[in-house]
Amino acid sequence: MFGFTRARLKRGNFLSAIDKLELSLEADWRNLRQAHEFANQKLSAFTEAVKDLTTSDASIVVFGSLARFELTSGSDIDWALLLDGPSDPRHHQVAQKIAGSVRNLVDKDVGKEGTFGSLVSSHDLINYIGGEVDTNSNTTRRNLLLLESRAIGNDEAYNRVKRNLLQRYLSEDSGLWREEVKNKLPHFLLNDMARYWRTMTVDYAYKERTRGGVGIPLRNIKLGLSRKLIYVSGLLACYTCHLDFSDDMTRERFYSQQNTAGLVAKLNETLKLYPLELIASVLSSFPQHAVAARELFDTYDKFLGMLLDEETRKHLEALHSDDCSNDEIYQQAKTLRRTFQHALNSIFLEKTSLLGEFTIRYGVF
Repeated sequence: MFGFTRARLKRGNFLSAIDKLELSLEADWRNLRQAHEFANQKLSAFTEAVKDLTTSDASIVVFGSLARFELTSGSDIDWALLLDGPSDPRHHQVAQKIAGSVRNLVDKDVGKEGTFGSLVSSHDLINYIGGEVDTNSNTTRRNLLLLESRAIGNDEAYNRVKRNLLQRYLSEDSGLWREEVKNKLPHFLLNDMARYWRTMTVDYAYKERTRGGVGIPLRNIKLGLSRKLIYVSGLLACYTCHLDFSDDMTRERFYSQQNTAGLVAKLNETLKLYPLELIASVLSSFPQHAVAARELFDTYDKFLGMLLDEETRKHLEALHSDDCSNDEIYQQAKTLRRTFQHALNSIFLEKTSLLGEFTIRYGVF
C-alpha cells in the first residue's frame, strides 16, 4: 500500500480523506479503490451518453452504488430526472432516452418499487416532509438526494433543490437557533434521516415477505453494511453543524446571528462528499477512534471485495433465505456485518467520546 500511496503523493495528485486515512492507518483498501475507479468510468460513459438531455430546470441524478463510488460489475444504476420548473410534456421523452442509455450501460433494471427510473418533482421533495402525503418513495428520494446522489450533466436544478431542501430543514428547526441550546445539531434533519434508516429496515422485512426469500441474504448483508453506512454518514453530517467550528465562542457567535444561509452552504458542502469520504473526513479528527476506524474501513473493503468477485456476488444473489445457515459464503459475509457493527459500536456508542455522546443522546432516543 505504501508504494501505491506514496507514488500518488510524488505525482502531486489530490489525496482524498480516505487516502489520507488509509495512509495514516497503514491500511490497504484496494477494493475501495477498484470500485471507485469502476464508478468513475461508468459515470464518464453515462455523462457522455446523456450530455444533451439536461437543462437548467431538469437534472439527471444518480443514486446508489454509482453515487457512492462503490460500483461493481453486478450493480444497477438508480436514476431520476429531477424537475424544478414548469411542466413540459417533453420531459417524458427525455426520461425514456435516459432509460435507454442506462440499459446500454448495465444489464440490471432499477428496483421493482418504482422509486427510481422516473420523473421526480422538487415540489414533493421540499414541501412534503412528514404527514400523510410523505410517501415511502418521497422519503427515500429526499434522503438519498442529500446522502448519496450525484448530478449528471447540467446540475443547476439539482443544486437548487438541495439548497432549498436544506433551507427548509434548517430554517424551521427553531431549537437549533436558541441561545441556551449548546449542542448545535439540526434535529429536524437528523430525525428525518433516522426515520429513513428505520424505513429501510422495515422495507427489508416487506421485501423478504413479498419476494419469496430469493436474494434476501444479499439484501440482509447490504442492510447491515452499505445501507447502514448511509445512515452513519447522515449522522456525521448533522454532527458537523456543531463540530466544524474552531471553538465554542465562534460557534455561538455564528448561531446567535441566525446565519441560516451560511449553515445551508456549509452543510451542503459537507453533503457533497460521498458517504465513505464523509466518514473518513470526520473520523480523521478523532484519533481516539483510530482502531475502530481501521476495523470499519477494513471490513467495508472486504465487503466490496466480495461484491467485486462476480462469482461470489451471483452466488449471494441466487441464494435463498432458507439455505443461509449452511452456506459458507453467506456466513463469511455475515461475519463482516458483525465486525462492521462492532466498529460502529466502538465509535458511536462509547459515551466518553463526543460522537458517542451525540449518538446516545440524539441518535437513539
